[in-house]
Amino acid sequence: MDNQNNKVKERSKSYQTSRNIFASFKFAINGLIYCFQTTPNFRIQILFGALILIVCSFFKCSLNEYMIIISTIFSVLILELLNTSIESVVDLNVKNNFNKLAKISKDCSAASVLLASLNSIFVAAFIFFPKIKLILFS
Repeated sequence: MDNQNNKVKERSKSYQTSRNIFASFKFAINGLIYCFQTTPNFRIQILFGALILIVCSFFKCSLNEYMIIISTIFSVLILELLNTSIESVVDLNVKNNFNKLAKISKDCSAASVLLASLNSIFVAAFIFFPKIKLILFS
């Protein structure tokens, strides 16, 4: 009976929002840690983001170019976090049963990450190709 009371208390807390800003930051950091530990794509995206920032320093990018690159990296990471969140909620609701709407939801959230990743390639090409061209043909 005591175990059941604890579950009810936990469930009631899960629907509340935090009134403590430090607790809110802790929850957000827990989400980042969870995604980093469980999602290989998130780790790959962080690695590529770090490599691109190194390339930026090699090419001596302007502050504006850095801001565009950083914003683009963050957009991919944010969408990967949202994708992981959506997939978790869908999995929670459908368990191991196939559901066409669950598939659509998961596919669409994955597509958002794909589009952001493709966008990041276009942004990198726009910023780095002129710099590469200048080095090769000067």
